[in-house]
Amino acid sequence: MKNISKIVHFAGIIFLAAMFISCEEQKEISSYHPNHWEDHYVDANNSGLKGDSLQSGKTYLSIYSHIYSFSMEKSQNLTAMVSLRNVSETDTIYISKADYYGTEGQLIRHYFKKPIYLKPLETVEIVIDETDQHGGSGANFIFEWTTTASTPEPLFEAIMTSLRGAQGLSFTTVGRRIK
Repeated sequence: MKNISKIVHFAGIIFLAAMFISCEEQKEISSYHPNHWEDHYVDANNSGLKGDSLQSGKTYLSIYSHIYSFSMEKSQNLTAMVSLRNVSETDTIYISKADYYGTEGQLIRHYFKKPIYLKPLETVEIVIDETDQHGGSGANFIFEWTTTASTPEPLFEAIMTSLRGAQGLSFTTVGRRIK
């Protein structure tokens, strides 16, 4: 009887532990739910996106969700912070597209429902979490943007980081105009 009581007690502890673990809330990957762009959406009636003196462009930015370490069998996941920067001191710029693609060229996600604006010298970020491995080692963004003809092109940069114990890894990439 004493052994049965110990077995029941032990089974109860295992059951409670399993319940506790299964009820633990999973951490949501923030890059699945892009920044709240509502306060940057362009008003369709007063967009600043119409006119003869506008220039449009397209910029490619490389991103790394992971990099290889020692060999292709061992990789290190990275967090990527993507900065969308208006470098003009006087003019607003408009970004109509921020699309994230994986290594094989597949579209992973769109970040805007409609065009956004950035005030002079304003920066907004997109963060790809370290746990979001959809992009791979060859991930990238394509941005489409519009400015007045005299306004400098926007700047698109990414910083990839990873911290493990006392060791850290970080590097940057800069966007390149492709159109």
